[in-house]
Amino acid sequence: MRRANGSGNIYKMKGGKRRNPWRVRVTVGWELNQETGRCKQNLKTIGYYATRAEAEAALVAYLECPYDLDTKDITFKELYEKWSEDYFKKLTSISSERTIISAYRYCSALYNMKMRDIRVYHLQECMEKGYVIPDRGNEKGKRRYASACIKGRMKSMFNLMFDWAYAREVVDRNYARAFEIGKDVRIQQRREKRKNEIFTAEEIALLWDNADKIAFVDMILCGIYSGWRPQELSILRVSDIDLEEQIMYGGMKTEAGRDRGVPIHPLIRPLIEKRYAEAKEIGSDYLFNDINGQQGIYMTYDKYRGRFIKAMARLNMKHHPHETRHTFITKAKKAGMDEYILKRIVGHAINDITESTYTHREIEELKEEMLKIKD
Repeated sequence: MRRANGSGNIYKMKGGKRRNPWRVRVTVGWELNQETGRCKQNLKTIGYYATRAEAEAALVAYLECPYDLDTKDITFKELYEKWSEDYFKKLTSISSERTIISAYRYCSALYNMKMRDIRVYHLQECMEKGYVIPDRGNEKGKRRYASACIKGRMKSMFNLMFDWAYAREVVDRNYARAFEIGKDVRIQQRREKRKNEIFTAEEIALLWDNADKIAFVDMILCGIYSGWRPQELSILRVSDIDLEEQIMYGGMKTEAGRDRGVPIHPLIRPLIEKRYAEAKEIGSDYLFNDINGQQGIYMTYDKYRGRFIKAMARLNMKHHPHETRHTFITKAKKAGMDEYILKRIVGHAINDITESTYTHREIEELKEEMLKIKD
């Protein structure tokens, strides 16, 4: 039976033994011959198939739901590059970007697969068997399989990538959202999630004793007495520091957290002033610097995290960078700091409409509340 004009064609290619001899082509446009006045079809190949029945099914599927033939062969790796370029622009913190990148590293089994060929079992197998090979540390050269937390990040990344691909008709179904993480993985995630531990009074005293002896201990103390998120602290600019008014400006991640003012607690004022003078002397735009840094003197969260870990090892402490913020909030609550002012200082959203919309807190109020922290 003859097909209607413009509805594509199927034919068997001749010559040699072919595993998939049936070729399917569809019309993607028309070209006018100026001399004859006749139009010629521009055809593009959908694919090659083992039987005519498979070829017929492929053509029918395309005609029912046409897709961009230029993207039909796009691989997982190629789509990740396109999607991440678009998605990373929307992120407000480097840590969110790192979360995606770390999850992607475990997906090498999918890199060269076409997105249209990926099914649920491919994604599940990747999560179960995905691994990386560290090039340093105790696990150097060995396979490190995805932890439960990494598996959760992989699943979230798959969801977002397939959402993006489906919206652009690269795939005709979101297979990533067709399954859920298993109960055993969720249980393991809860076990792996480490409970935050605040710095004890004894540990803080030890930090003060070593503020001038161990590099970046002063920066840790600034985090404990300001409540900045580690990534916010590490990128404070000299222009963010008002020594006359004794306040710092900065913040990121959330609307409530951006461009907020944090009073400089009197205990860390000498530390801030010293860092400020050093930055001015070396001509740096940033408050915290590492003059011995091999990749520039300015700080980033990754640099700070590495130096934090070294300081903790030298002092025989077991903390991670975010626990300075937990310590500050705990100290503030114990000292009786006003709940709403505390939220403004640390950049938490305020749900009370009267407070968030109609109350305008003066800097002096923030300073007074900060002084409630005595030690």
